[in-house]
Amino acid sequence: MTIVKGNVCRVGELCPKIDVMNTILWTAQALLAITFFYSGCCKSIFSEQKLIAMGQTGVAGYSPSTIRFIGISEMLGAAGIILPWLTGICPVLTPVTAICFAILMLLAAPIHVRLKEPRNVATNITLLVLALLVAWGRWHDL
Repeated sequence: MTIVKGNVCRVGELCPKIDVMNTILWTAQALLAITFFYSGCCKSIFSEQKLIAMGQTGVAGYSPSTIRFIGISEMLGAAGIILPWLTGICPVLTPVTAICFAILMLLAAPIHVRLKEPRNVATNITLLVLALLVAWGRWHDL
């Protein structure tokens, strides 16, 4: 018998609780990375009018440079949610990135509430929950 992170496993066996949680966290990280990378690319390439037409209405009223800054930040965040944990180089950046995504969603949701966009609010809440899950799970694993 061995104990791995508080779970008792037989020697040579994988601990199912650890594997399942790790899979859930990697899936959440991948979903966050894909979502924010796509959103960041769009904000870096398209005009405000095109973004609004695509459903990214939260950019309305912001300057093009602000929209580009947000887009580049989201693309860097997509890298930050995956690469530090994957490479083992400064893995603390993964939960920190997840916390930053959570803060971003907390700031975005009221904008969509004000614009009366329940679907976008639901998306913000879903991403918030995923980000908090990753932040908690990966911080716990440090």
